[in-house]
Amino acid sequence: MKPDWKGIYPALTTKFTDNYQLDCDTFIKNLNAQLDAGIHGCVIAGSLGEASTLNQDEKISLLNESVKNVDDKIPVIMNIAEQSTSDAVIAAQNAEENGANGLMMLPPMRYLSDDRETVEFYKSVATSCGLPIMLYNNPHDYKIEITIPMFEELLKLDTIEATKESTRDVTNVTRMRNAFGNDIKILCGVDTLALEELVLGADGWVAGLVDAFPRETVVIYELIQQNRIDEAREIYRWFMPLLELDIHPKLVQNIKLAELATGIGTENVRPPRLPLIGEERQHVQKIINDALEARPSMPEIN
Repeated sequence: MKPDWKGIYPALTTKFTDNYQLDCDTFIKNLNAQLDAGIHGCVIAGSLGEASTLNQDEKISLLNESVKNVDDKIPVIMNIAEQSTSDAVIAAQNAEENGANGLMMLPPMRYLSDDRETVEFYKSVATSCGLPIMLYNNPHDYKIEITIPMFEELLKLDTIEATKESTRDVTNVTRMRNAFGNDIKILCGVDTLALEELVLGADGWVAGLVDAFPRETVVIYELIQQNRIDEAREIYRWFMPLLELDIHPKLVQNIKLAELATGIGTENVRPPRLPLIGEERQHVQKIINDALEARPSMPEIN
């Protein structure tokens, strides 16, 4: 299934057992909850999926489980986050061979590449396989920005189709539209800016708190598509304290604690991450509990 890069694409967390092994049963339980809520695609082994702690065999295991379970209902997107160009090419080819429907690509890890090096990195992967690619533009966390001139060069390649917009500057949606029209799909990558960017013309939302609250996330998107902005805004305002858990260094622990609270995950993380404790845990738990107590009923969606 070819991705159309529209709608809600959860950045799925990776589930672990108490002894840090892959917990595929809980992973599939969460994925099924996402499918039941009406998601439009999913991203696996991303930053929120603790990619830095996964080896290639584990990433392929998650891909195989995902592809088998979704049964072509939605596209499955594999994240590529590697330190070298050759490793990124191998990872992309492995993803294609194992049934991924597309790729999300981070810039080179660790090395702070300049514009020319970043473009060549993406080109090398884009020409090494046939999968459609969503670039991940996140200078806030990765210190490398894909600028308009860089996009002009990269969009000459047929396989580069979309961008995960995480610059944290909502005006970038308009800049991209002015520069490229609909030649590129734009998906918001920052939970706390999603409503604003969707209203400005973003095509979708690569979401984090969707992992614990899938239906609310999908409903916000669908309401905006139906121009029911007032209804979407009310749900979004309720959602905001939770969404702010995503823009935090411990977003993985935060979101996994929310998954535990909603019954579709565990809080197990893989070291060096550790579960939240003490006042930090109490603070996050209170945000989750307060949201659950005030959880709104969802309107009917056509």
